[in-house]
Amino acid sequence: MNELKSIGYSDWFQHRADDEKIAAHGIARVVSVHKDSYTVTNGGEEVFAELSGNLLYGTESASDLPTTGDWVYADFFDDDSHAIIYGVFPRKTLLKRKTAGKLVDVQLIAANIDVAFIMQSLNDNFNLRRLERYLVMVNESGIEPVVLLSKCDLLAEDDVNAFSNQVLAIAPQTRVMAFSNVNRENLDSIIGLLEAGNSYCLLGSSGVGKTTLLNSIIGHEVFETRPVSHMQSKGRHTTTTRQLVRLKNGAMIIDTPGMRELGSLSVDDGLDETFSEILALSQNCRFADCSHSNEKGCAILAAIEAGDLSGPRYQNYLKMKKESEFNQMSYLEKRKKDKNFGKMIKSTLKHKKKS
Repeated sequence: MNELKSIGYSDWFQHRADDEKIAAHGIARVVSVHKDSYTVTNGGEEVFAELSGNLLYGTESASDLPTTGDWVYADFFDDDSHAIIYGVFPRKTLLKRKTAGKLVDVQLIAANIDVAFIMQSLNDNFNLRRLERYLVMVNESGIEPVVLLSKCDLLAEDDVNAFSNQVLAIAPQTRVMAFSNVNRENLDSIIGLLEAGNSYCLLGSSGVGKTTLLNSIIGHEVFETRPVSHMQSKGRHTTTTRQLVRLKNGAMIIDTPGMRELGSLSVDDGLDETFSEILALSQNCRFADCSHSNEKGCAILAAIEAGDLSGPRYQNYLKMKKESEFNQMSYLEKRKKDKNFGKMIKSTLKHKKKS
């Protein structure tokens, strides 16, 4: 049990474990996910793992399958060199987004994360609207956000403070830290946030310095990094998979690939928390059914006109809300079709057996 606790197994998971599955199988945590396989650990070595047939073919959605950071019921074989996964524990938190492109489905990013480090660099990558999307994703998941502003060595202190204040203006309750991988400014402060037994993840676009930060935290260059394109200020993809890394102090951290698209699926709680001032303003509108578009007595429009609420911030809120509602409706329709198709296949197979 001590080995499991060393990789984050707490009372929260122990109290929610399935007693029958615990009696039948061991416990492991997913370190990384590959196309058709996994890497898991029970606190010792990391080993190759596959899904059991029932888990692979019996789930109704890909979101029910394991992702990086998940706790799973697993059996180890051949001197703990290979494992079979039979089920997934309830998740304390789940970081997810809409799949990139036109397909409306859920892509799991990581599970059971305590703190998400959302990174933006202090160059052309800095974008408050994108940051709001990350905050919605993290807040929806019930994960504590911390905003890290990398490459602060490129700017004067006053300019760095100005960027930090812009973030605090949209996320006043969020910790904001500027740092540099070059001169190591504030790196020790970031490392000081990492607590034994807790799980963290790094989020942000390619090129903001996530992998370089991870190498700095570890103390030497374990993971490959590449320089940013100076022509476009865009990062090049270095991290291609999500991997749970165990640190010397007992904390765990996941580096995630840069995400160009941050589509949302059903993020009402995340929107309300990220844009809490908009929700509060709406309570002061003259009419209960105010659409906040052109009505007299609309508190939101009055706040925008008075300069108390940013117009672009409100437009981003509306865009994300409409996007979330549309994607959620499309996703539920897709799930219904997938479920009906699954029933048809089972019925056909059952009929063939009778024949």
